[in-house]
Order: sequence, then structure tokens, then C-alpha cells
Amino acid sequence: MPNTRTEAEPGGRACRDQISAGSISGGYRFALQQLTDSALPTGAFAHSLGFETYIERGLVHDEGSFGVWLSAFIRQQLTYSDGLAIRFLYEGAGVEELDSMLTAQLLPRQLREASIKMGTRLLEIGAEVFPSPELAAYTELVTTGRSAGHQPLAFAVVARSLGVPLPESLAAYLFAAVTSLTQNAVRAIPLGQNAGQRLLRKASDGVAAAVEEVGHLTPDDFGAVSPGLEISQMRHERQRARMFMS
Repeated sequence: MPNTRTEAEPGGRACRDQISAGSISGGYRFALQQLTDSALPTGAFAHSLGFETYIERGLVHDEGSFGVWLSAFIRQQLTYSDGLAIRFLYEGAGVEELDSMLTAQLLPRQLREASIKMGTRLLEIGAEVFPSPELAAYTELVTTGRSAGHQPLAFAVVARSLGVPLPESLAAYLFAAVTSLTQNAVRAIPLGQNAGQRLLRKASDGVAAAVEEVGHLTPDDFGAVSPGLEISQMRHERQRARMFMS
């Protein structure tokens, strides 16, 4: 006889009830996965956001040393710049003001340009795939030169218009950034594919902690980034040989 599940089996009926209730059909979930997929063509594959400088200096050279850098980048940069910008937008801060603040706060030129390049590309994709009045308004600010078009703000505008709650939006954005950086490190160091997956598994705890930390920060904390990270990001543009644009 075929091996079939009966309603008497533990969890069988409950699982079917959840599926029939449409528990995964709603709203933003699939859109959020698409928005944060590494296949989304924003150009993230071309940016190390500074870790290539550490490779050149011999400070990042294997799975463990990259994991240390990645943890510091999450705690000391992503949390205080991109993460806070997303939270402030969700809380009602004006996108034009936040855009100006990000431009001023991102001191390394290559990092600032990376945020703008990936952000404007995301705005282009969003206009076709996730259109909304809020996104159109931000795009208008960018095309008329009043705003630069930074990546975390483009993401936050799209995510909020899709109805993604703030905690999920933060977690998705931060983990997508970590995923892109890890994929780039696998190519650059190089690392094995399994090493990259181990790094992502470990980094998930750091992302969860960052989401919680963002909720406790104040406007005075915005841009309080580690000088060491910024200096290495500035040094990158003067490296003799480079794989990445930042």
C-alpha cells in the first residue's frame, strides 16, 4: 500500500488547515524575498565596502578573519547608518532630509557612491516591479537632483509601501547586505562555498542583535561609525590592484 498520511497523525490536520487558510499567500512575503534576493541586479557583486583593503593588508585572509570583519561591519557601521536610516523613514522622517544626512554621513567617497549606485538601480527596478506613489516621489527627487538616491532609503520606501513591518524590513535588508558581502568574500579571499554558508549562519545572530540595537538608538547616534572602518574604505581607492569598486 502507498505510504499515506492520515488525519490521525500528529500535526497532519493542523498543517493542512494552515495551508488552506492561505498562511503564505498574503501580501509582502514573496515581494520581500524578491527584493532581498542576491539575484536582484543592483550591482552589489561589485562592492566590498572596504573589506578588500583588509585583504590587501593581510588582515582578512580566511573564514575566521572575514567573520571578525563582518561582525564589526554589522555592529559598527550598518547598524548606525543604514539601519537607523530605515527606522527613521518608517517613523515618518522626510526622505529628502534623510537622503542629505546619509550623503553627509558617508565620508568615504567610494562607499557614498556605492550606496547611490545601488540605490538608484533599486529605484529603477522598483518603479517597474513595485510601483507606489511614495516610490515615485523619491524617484522624482533623485531625477531632479534634489536627492542622491541612497540604497537603504530606496529599500525602505519600497518595503514600507509593500506593508513590510519595520523589524522584518530591517532584518531583511541587513541580512541581504551580509549575504552580498559574504558572496563577494568567497570570490575574493577566496573561500569555499560551505565556508560562506557557515559565515552566514553565524552572522544571523549579529543581524538579529543589530535589529534590536537599532530600536534603542537615538538621532544623535546616527553616523557613529568606527573610524577604522572608514579609513580602510578611504584607502581602497588608492590600492594598486582592485577587484571591487569599493
